[in-house]
Amino acid sequence: MAIGIVDLLVFAIFIAAVVGVGLYKSRTKKHEGKKNIQDFFLAGRGLTWWLVGFSLIAANISTEQFVGMSGAAASHVGLAIASYEWMAAVTLVIVGFFFLPYFLRAGIYTMPEFLEYRYNSAARFIMALATVLIYLLLLGAVTYSGALTVQTLAKPYGMEISLWQPSLFISVIAMIYVVSGGLKASVWADLLQGSALILGGAIIMVLAFSQLGAATEAAYLVDTATGEVAVKSLDPAQGALERFMDLNSNRLNMFLPASDHVLPWTALLLGLWIPNLYYWGLNQYITQRTLGSSSLAEGQKGIVFAAFLKLLIPFVVVIPGIIAFNLFHENMQLNARGDSATAMAQYLSANPDTEFVSTQNGPDEATIRTHQGPRYVLAIYGDEEAMKAVEAKNPFVLPMTEGDFREAEPAKYQLFSDKEDRAWKHVNRELAEEIGAYNRQVEADAIAANAPTKTQALVAYKYDTALGELLGMLPQNTGLFGFVLAALLGAVISSLAAMLNAASSIFTLDLVQKYVVPQASQETIVLLGRMAVVLFAVIACVLSPKLGDPNISNSIFTVIQGGQGLISPGILSIFLFGFFVRRAPRSCGVVGLLVNMLCYGSLWYLSANTKVFAGIDFMNNFLNWMAISFVLCVAIMTIMRLTMPLKEPVKFETRSDLDLSTSKRAFAAGILCIILTVVLYVVFSPLGIAR
Repeated sequence: MAIGIVDLLVFAIFIAAVVGVGLYKSRTKKHEGKKNIQDFFLAGRGLTWWLVGFSLIAANISTEQFVGMSGAAASHVGLAIASYEWMAAVTLVIVGFFFLPYFLRAGIYTMPEFLEYRYNSAARFIMALATVLIYLLLLGAVTYSGALTVQTLAKPYGMEISLWQPSLFISVIAMIYVVSGGLKASVWADLLQGSALILGGAIIMVLAFSQLGAATEAAYLVDTATGEVAVKSLDPAQGALERFMDLNSNRLNMFLPASDHVLPWTALLLGLWIPNLYYWGLNQYITQRTLGSSSLAEGQKGIVFAAFLKLLIPFVVVIPGIIAFNLFHENMQLNARGDSATAMAQYLSANPDTEFVSTQNGPDEATIRTHQGPRYVLAIYGDEEAMKAVEAKNPFVLPMTEGDFREAEPAKYQLFSDKEDRAWKHVNRELAEEIGAYNRQVEADAIAANAPTKTQALVAYKYDTALGELLGMLPQNTGLFGFVLAALLGAVISSLAAMLNAASSIFTLDLVQKYVVPQASQETIVLLGRMAVVLFAVIACVLSPKLGDPNISNSIFTVIQGGQGLISPGILSIFLFGFFVRRAPRSCGVVGLLVNMLCYGSLWYLSANTKVFAGIDFMNNFLNWMAISFVLCVAIMTIMRLTMPLKEPVKFETRSDLDLSTSKRAFAAGILCIILTVVLYVVFSPLGIAR
């Protein structure tokens, strides 16, 4: 197979158009002189509602969603992962009418700057520094998800692409137009990429249903609680939609059990609202678009427009992800072999007498094809070339090089975890029982020695390859494949550009200008901002390949959401407290941020490294940790307010010449959006018509 010239041409034209439009629209006319701070970081505060709306979606929806969210949907989580989108619709309305007026009235450039306006400079510094550090993770994660998509797509064409190659391409393209045009270049590029992304997702959804309608058999989850998988023959008389419902009705439920490690229903009560409100209302790379609005009404209309678009996203991201598992479960199992090989090699090293994992030196293709599971074989080859020369595929044969096999020695107290991928137990139940007994013995030995344990992931399915499998359905050399691939990579580039712009803004304005060169000219600050963009693009490119480690997570989406918990509950708590409790002392800003980091970090550490929360389902999910951290921050700040209140309430003075009139039509549309969201939750509930 080879990628057709038409697809390559369409891909190149689209990427060139995105960069070209961004640079053209952001150019500075001769009589305007050089870009000042407001031009570069906030697009001159001249964004209209449709630019704000599309830019919010394009900055948000990336392969983080298309890879991570479709991957989560392919697992037992199913439609429940759509809560990140549908809750966002409600959150956006709240942000537009309760958060945005404060920010535009204050005339701020960054979110940390508002903390100095309400609290003090120390709170601004802590938030700025913590946010920049978290953005380094996000930059790498977004770049990784795009690079993984390219890598997965290349395999059917006989191309072995290292993650660093597409990572470099994505980073360079995003860097070019952000360095040149700042926020204005980003939002105009977003207009193209956001439109293409929604259209590309719709094309994938249609093809997924078409493929399901033509299939003769498909996989399904027998039980979402245990992860048991089965394959069934399909009734030729059934249509695609009927087949989808028949196969996946138990995954069309927005309310997962409280024991679920990914998205329990308990997280919907408070835990999920925290990252949503933080992300849409206080996260710089999102709010930077709204801060650039030409007026409050334009910003509110753009936000509500984005809210309605969020209701559509699950239908073009989550539903295809569910179908991907139905159709391509075997490929997902094969794609997990690389991750499984290391874990099984470590297990064999610790248990040389095991009956369920053995080794063979350099087996040929015929030997691999004839091997029958459920026992695993580690196929040991002399080097990478020898390993790749054997193309036979068998999920129970795990290829490794001799060097990797020799290095795969477990730690003294090595456990094997299937926390996020329970399906492997049903692939090999006997091995699961033996590993379970081994884990119990290791834990007992570790407790006796008062020593920490180390966990190695066990992966049955590589769910994050769902998108790559779906894209493989696209007809070749028609331009369609090239367009969808360009739209997806454009989405990555758009999100990365937004993060680069935001990280550059906070680093330059809240840290460098504030504490290093306070007297620098506007031209110097813009130059420093551009230099920061280049630096962060390099970091994204370097960090990206390291996030493929299955021990980090079997879903990059979970990595991104969990990592932000170190700052999001604290930031949300001090902003809300600052808005509504006007006599809260100014020291609350610093206290709230530090308490959250300590609380969330401690819960994360205790869950990962101790058995303190063993058997307590609520305490083993990062969304619930966010809820606990948030409540603790609010409780401590309430005590501070009661014991040492300000003598006079804080007054939010107007420091902006923008029109700050609220849009009544946008408010009415926002209420309608909230009602539609509630309807969707009712429909896809245990009592809804989806059952």
